[in-house]
Amino acid sequence: MAILLEIVTPERLAYSDEVDSVVLPGSEGEMGVLPHHAPLVSTLGIGELRIRKGGTEESFAIVGGFVQVRPDKVVVMAETADMASEIDLEKAQEARREAERALESGYHEAADMAAARAALQQALLRIRVAERRHREGPRRRG
Repeated sequence: MAILLEIVTPERLAYSDEVDSVVLPGSEGEMGVLPHHAPLVSTLGIGELRIRKGGTEESFAIVGGFVQVRPDKVVVMAETADMASEIDLEKAQEARREAERALESGYHEAADMAAARAALQQALLRIRVAERRHREGPRRRG
């Protein structure tokens, strides 16, 4: 038994396939979805989205958006969605350093500081997701 998962961003369709389950970073905490889940619409936070399909697990770094769950389909509409295997760890670490420098300078307006904090949070998420995948490799589940 499977459920169709679509992950879309403003730029692209990031993922579309049938999966066994999905764990989402909800704004109030993680939520798991299995086939025949009750319908719901919810906001997403910043975190790791995990997909389980046929004994393997894949991850995405998700930043904000919404999720619509139906018994046969899950649609994730995220601001950004980066598959762990596609994250460039060097670029993510450089983005973290740039955000940290911006925060340390302290000469920015409040909006600039909020943007720098958001950039830092996103960079740290991408690093965490990419490093975990690198450390664990593509995960097979029995």
